[in-house]
Amino acid sequence: MKKVLAAVVAAFAAFIGYKFLKLNEMMLASREMPLKYLNCQYLKNIEYGAEDITILKDGLAFLSTGLKYPGLPSFSDEPGKIYILDLLHPKPTPVELQIKGELDLNSFNPHGISVYTDEADDSVYLFVVNHPEHKSQVEIFHLVQEDTLVHLKTIAHPLLHSVNDILAVGKESFYATNDHYFASDVLHFLTLILDYPMCEVVYYSPEEVRVAANGFLSANGINISPDKRYIYVSDIVGHDIKVYERQQGEQLRFLKSVAVGSLCDNIEVDHRTGDIWLGCHPNGQKLVKYDPEDLAGSEVIRIKNILSEKPVMSLEYGDDGHVLIASTVAAPFEGKLLIGSIFHKALYCDLK
Repeated sequence: MKKVLAAVVAAFAAFIGYKFLKLNEMMLASREMPLKYLNCQYLKNIEYGAEDITILKDGLAFLSTGLKYPGLPSFSDEPGKIYILDLLHPKPTPVELQIKGELDLNSFNPHGISVYTDEADDSVYLFVVNHPEHKSQVEIFHLVQEDTLVHLKTIAHPLLHSVNDILAVGKESFYATNDHYFASDVLHFLTLILDYPMCEVVYYSPEEVRVAANGFLSANGINISPDKRYIYVSDIVGHDIKVYERQQGEQLRFLKSVAVGSLCDNIEVDHRTGDIWLGCHPNGQKLVKYDPEDLAGSEVIRIKNILSEKPVMSLEYGDDGHVLIASTVAAPFEGKLLIGSIFHKALYCDLK
């Protein structure tokens, strides 16, 4: 009996050791930081991160700032904000958007964002993932002036329990990614340890709410091709981008996974070329632990021809944290690039 017990203990210890090594591998704990710099400058007024950025075809960019995310540092006690930036201006400067309506701005904690433009009248609607008091909900705003958002609606639903990012496909409809399956951090950690992909993409409309795709370790960024036919989802812990074909009735058909070799956060798509731009974390362990002497770096990856048999992947920006800490998003526009972060700053870069 003692031998059996010893064997069981040894096997369990070996299993835990193996899973610990796998977790380190998942977090890219021993990965060397890739370095590649661009001609960049810090964006004015952005001091507490720009977790997500999205750019319209006319060069208007929206930035969500001040995210407070469990387990990660935050250096501001103020509520989050939304900024707008005109990239056609010779010296673009972010301007804080004024928010009107019944939304409680004292607990505003913006995360992923997406914009829907109504082709009938060119009205612009901004969708924002919001985590007031660690809750998960989606806010819909209408841009009524150059510097004013009117809050239209708050959406909460049991399937939208841990929303990370959002993709607006109508005035009140969207796809959303859940980065946790369980509310408990302990249970979520177990799904990672056991390598059990349970997270989902949810489709929401006033008529129906349902799971549209599943099988993610942690679903994160989501975006759409310029022709609106394909949807891309980042499995940040799985180190890949999953590609879906958008079908009738807002059904999603899985096409392929593309390995990226990094912890890629948000996804942006070049309006002209369809290229995928990813804001990534090159070393997840440094991000979670946060040591000012050993900072989490930033990495921007570009994917050309993602639908082809051989997509072309390239490192466009790499930094060890001395310039930008913890990049989350990279948004291109006509030779320029905006790079945002969780809690640090944002960069305005020249790609030419």
